[in-house]
Amino acid sequence: MELKMLHFFINTGIKDTSYYWSELQRNIQLYCDLRKICPELNSLDIGGGMPIKTRLSFEYDYQYMADQIISQIKTICDSRKVPVPNIFTEFGSFTVGESGAIIYKVVGQKQQNDKERWYMIDSSFITTLPDTWGIKQKFIMLAINHWDKEFDRINLGGITCDGDDYYIMENVKNRVFMPRFEEKDPLYIGFFHTGAYQESLGGYGGIQHCLLPAPKHVLIERNEDGELSTWLLQRAKLKKHDENIGVLIRDT
Repeated sequence: MELKMLHFFINTGIKDTSYYWSELQRNIQLYCDLRKICPELNSLDIGGGMPIKTRLSFEYDYQYMADQIISQIKTICDSRKVPVPNIFTEFGSFTVGESGAIIYKVVGQKQQNDKERWYMIDSSFITTLPDTWGIKQKFIMLAINHWDKEFDRINLGGITCDGDDYYIMENVKNRVFMPRFEEKDPLYIGFFHTGAYQESLGGYGGIQHCLLPAPKHVLIERNEDGELSTWLLQRAKLKKHDENIGVLIRDT
């Protein structure tokens, strides 16, 4: 058995902070120490944590961070006279986060008191966006229609009776403003950059909070001419084995 790779991960993610840089440097120094007693060691996995856009005002200098990480690895390895390693990453959210979005329909509103107005969506946040419940994750959120209407400050709740089934808003900065709701004219709300973990946790076969089913899944493709095609992903049953499988059906 040979030691080929050293894995590094920091739960704060890759941020331009003294804490991140000090932990990265400690890991590189450890790599150099191990390399001198395990010459077969030739790879360094710096883990995940590259952030993605979860709000419209998000700014992040990806090129600067990548350059600095590579530079620090090379500088320390050169100073320790150790060959630079092969570098591996695990940027899951950064790679696929922008591939997914989820759209809810507002099915009603409630007045909690004199100040709190609630819009109730046609699903459960715990089922379809479990990170909003589990780790208080925020996502880019926009009204899909009725941008010409007057906007109100509102709270968002799931359709279940669970007291935790709501979109987290701890302070005034996190308050949500949405077009005024009217029952005769449906309002739709979109959450974007949800393509990393929400589907695997809460999709088909995942969390079915209060037995709410997974939403319809629509696949969208753009061809070389810029034309969009959509397919509906739905469940089907095989009578012979009574198994659930996913199939693609052209949306017509």
